[in-house]
Parts: sequence; C-alpha cells; structure tokens
Amino acid sequence: MTADDSFGRLDDDGYPAYTMGRAAEMLGTTQGFLRAIGDARLITPLRSAGGHRRYSRYQLRLAARARELVDHGTPIEAACRIVMLEVRLEEAQRVNAEHRRSALEGRPRTAA
Repeated sequence: MTADDSFGRLDDDGYPAYTMGRAAEMLGTTQGFLRAIGDARLITPLRSAGGHRRYSRYQLRLAARARELVDHGTPIEAACRIVMLEVRLEEAQRVNAEHRRSALEGRPRTAA
C-alpha cells in the first residue's frame, strides 16, 4: 500500500480508521459503551490482525446518535433499535426518491 492509497482512505466513511480508545475519546464516552452497542448489534467493528476493534466514521455517527438517545434517558437496547430503524427509514426514503425520479424521467412528454 502506498501513501497515496492511505490518504485516499481518509475520505472513505466506511474505512475502519479509529481504535476503540480513540473512538470513545471522540464520542466522549467509555469503551464499555462501544462494547454495549456492539453487543446490541448496532455496529460491528472490524477486528485488526491483533484482534483490536476498529471503527469507521459511519459507525461513529451511529454511536453518537445512540449516545444522544441514551443521554436523554433511553435504555441502550432501545436506543440501538431506534438508530437501526432510523437508518432503515433513511434508506427506504432514498430508494423511493430514486423510483420517483426514474418514473418521472420515463414518463412520455406531453405536447404543449
């Protein structure tokens, strides 16, 4: 891997660039919280060759949303389920918008 390859990955939301310690620090939470949301299957961090958890920016955004809900009194399991449903809703809305766009583009044009 070249330096250019490494720098290119910095823009990749899915690249697992953050260690558990750094991720917890960035989120202002504990490593135990990250383990708990992993146990609740909100996120599944990649494991390094040495078995250490590595997190992507996308996963950190999900974790931050779960933490926000937990900070407002939502139990962790419920917070993780809410975040999962929010992700599914966002994806469904994106797919629906694509279908609507495709339908409009395929519609015959009327004479004016």
